[in-house]
Amino acid sequence: MGKCSDDNKINIDAANPCNPPQPSCPSESLAKKQPQNEPLAWFGKMIQNCYEYASDAKAKGKRIVGIMCEYTPRELIMAADAVPVCLCGGSAEMIPPAEEHLPANLCPLIKSTYGYHIQKANPFLEMADLIVAETTCDGKKKMYELMAETRPMYVLELPQKPTDSDAMAHWASELRKLKTKLENHFGVKVTDEKIRQAIGVMNRERQLRRELAELMKSQLPPLTGRQLLEFKSNISGISADFEQYTEAIKLFKTQKDNFRRDPRVRVLMTGVPMVHGAERVLDIIESHGGLVVCMDNCTGLKPILEDVDETAKDPILALAEKYLRLPCSVMTRNDRRLEVLRNLVAEYRPQCVIELIWQACITYDVESYLVKKLAEKELGIPYLRVETDYSPSDSARIALRVEALFETVSQETREQRCSS
Repeated sequence: MGKCSDDNKINIDAANPCNPPQPSCPSESLAKKQPQNEPLAWFGKMIQNCYEYASDAKAKGKRIVGIMCEYTPRELIMAADAVPVCLCGGSAEMIPPAEEHLPANLCPLIKSTYGYHIQKANPFLEMADLIVAETTCDGKKKMYELMAETRPMYVLELPQKPTDSDAMAHWASELRKLKTKLENHFGVKVTDEKIRQAIGVMNRERQLRRELAELMKSQLPPLTGRQLLEFKSNISGISADFEQYTEAIKLFKTQKDNFRRDPRVRVLMTGVPMVHGAERVLDIIESHGGLVVCMDNCTGLKPILEDVDETAKDPILALAEKYLRLPCSVMTRNDRRLEVLRNLVAEYRPQCVIELIWQACITYDVESYLVKKLAEKELGIPYLRVETDYSPSDSARIALRVEALFETVSQETREQRCSS
């Protein structure tokens, strides 16, 4: 076996981040490879770091469990001594292969994820000993059926009416069945104590990410929305990530805003998740005079707004209570999303709302009517709906619409200053 060196690194194409890499020494400590004062550089290598972590865990006998949605509690997987890895696809290159099996008018996230499956191009998916999915949108549910023809799959049935009297009992029952599945599939015992330990780890991760996000409340935020989005990992609970979160908070808190006002337009982004490789619209916004100070989506604040009660008598019920409160558009009614948006607008003071919708994402598309009404009629701030897919073909058109929105915001700001 050849000797590992600094020259033997993983090369990952940014446009195709899950291209199977060749590992360097997977057992080498991640923390030692990255200077502790460079958290942005550390998370800039997130895919490489996660690949090395997963490879090392697999070599030591741990199981890899792929997850497809924030409704799946990572805590149960971690309590089964397994590694939860997010498998959502963000590459446009994987969509044409997927369309050989799937309809073209389907969400690009679903198609990209499935394209990785049929191309065997995602090393994390190829490592997976089990995939845990969930009955959110219809497109994902049917895609899972095709994927399950050749991969071990377990599907959680998610209640669609969260306020029904029996919704919580049903969801808790689904999580107990997942616990049993993990125990039987991996030959382990998932105890309440192990679940509580995993809850503690995930609570710590949520707290660190929240603290980073809250820095954007400043008049002059110390980082961009794109940089903040980088501070997440496809694998939760990596101790080296926690060290970098802590270092980043310490680093950015030392940057004083001096009570100056940032000339960029403060934006709240809502809507669909922006998984790794699918950040194009965010980049357009921030390269045309905007600053995304808040993202309420699944890759932003939505999954980290609340923690799980570590002292609960029944830890599975505590997990069920936390995760069922996620305000996804698949829920009916989804009043909690509007409640969250009201609170975030008050805390982060955006000057406009931009909603991102992936083409054929029907639930977010229909719900955009309510978000537009909330923004414009109740909160009194401009709203822009951007519907797109992973292709860059409409980037120029989106940029023009964003510029027009920002001009409207700037004009309103000038008028307010003149009248005061």
